[in-house]
Amino acid sequence: MSESRYRSILESGVQENEQKDNGKLQSFTERKDTTIRIPIIHIILFLTTVVTTLITGSQMVGGNPFDNISDIIMGVPFSFSLLLILGCHEFGHYYYARKYNVNATLPYFLPAPPFFPIIGTFGAFIRIKSPIYRKRVLLHIGAAGPIAGFVVSVFMILLGYMIIPNQEYVTQQILGAHHGIVFDDSTSQSVQLVMGNSILFSAMASLFNVIVPMNEIYHFPLIFSGWVGFLVTMLNLLPLGQLDGGHIAYAALGEKQNRYSKWIFLSLIPLGFLSANWWFWAVLILVLMRTWKHPPIMDIDRTLTKNDNYIALACLIIFITCFMPVPVYVL
Repeated sequence: MSESRYRSILESGVQENEQKDNGKLQSFTERKDTTIRIPIIHIILFLTTVVTTLITGSQMVGGNPFDNISDIIMGVPFSFSLLLILGCHEFGHYYYARKYNVNATLPYFLPAPPFFPIIGTFGAFIRIKSPIYRKRVLLHIGAAGPIAGFVVSVFMILLGYMIIPNQEYVTQQILGAHHGIVFDDSTSQSVQLVMGNSILFSAMASLFNVIVPMNEIYHFPLIFSGWVGFLVTMLNLLPLGQLDGGHIAYAALGEKQNRYSKWIFLSLIPLGFLSANWWFWAVLILVLMRTWKHPPIMDIDRTLTKNDNYIALACLIIFITCFMPVPVYVL
C-alpha cells in the first residue's frame, strides 16, 4: 500500500471520529450491524473461570469443594466480586471502543488452577483489532478500564469492612478458615503470604474499628477481591508500552513518554530487590510487548482538552494511591 493511500485511510478515520465527537455520526441503531455475537470461546473461558474462582474462594474461607461439593457455595462472594471487578475493567475498555467505532473483542477471561496463591484466574483482556487514530480516543479507551475496575474495588473493600460487626468476628472467621489452627503461634512452622499495603487501602481500613491482618485478608472475600482489584489497577496503570497506563501517558505526554518509559521500565530492576514480583512483571512486559515504547498515532501533537487532562490526572492519582512497593511477601 502506498504511503499516500495509507495516510488517506488514517485521515478518513480521524474525520469519522471527529464527526462522532460532534454528534454528527449516525446513531447506534442506524449502523449496519448492531448485534453483539458472543463466540463460544468467550463463554467457555468465562464459565471455566467462574468454576475455578468458586473453588478458590471456597478454599479461602475454609471450604473443601473437592471433598464436599456443596462447599463450592462458600466461594460465591469471592468469585462474584472478583469477576465483577475484572469484568467492569474490561467492559470499560469495550464500551469506549464501541463508542468510538474501534473494533474490539469481548473480554477473554483466563481461568487458572484453583490453588492459593493463584486466585483462580490469570485475569481478563480484550483485543483491539483496528487502529486507534486519535489520542483522545486512545486516552478514553485506556482510562475507562482502570477507572471502572477501581471504583468497584473501592466499593467491595468498603462493603467488606462494613459487614464485619466486631474484632471477635475477625478472629472467628480466621480460626474457622484455618479449622481452629492458630498460625501465629510460635510453634507453628506454617509459611504465610502477606498482602502488601497501599496508601488508599490503608486509609480505607483505618476508617473502621476492626483490624484484618494483611496475612489473613484472603479469608474475607470482598476485602480480598478489592485488594486484588487495586493490584490489577496498579499494574495496568504502569506507564509502559501498551498497558493502560502506557496508552494514557502517551496520549497525555506525546513522544516524550517514550523517553520516560525507558527509565520507568529500568526502575523495575531496583524495585525487584524489594519484591521479586517486579522482575517477573518486567520480563512479562518484554515477552508480551517486546518493548516499553508506545506505537505512534496520527494526531499525537494535538492538544488535549481540559477534561481529558483531568482524566489523565485522575489515573495518575489512582496509580499512586494504589501503588504497592511490595505486593506480596512471605512471613
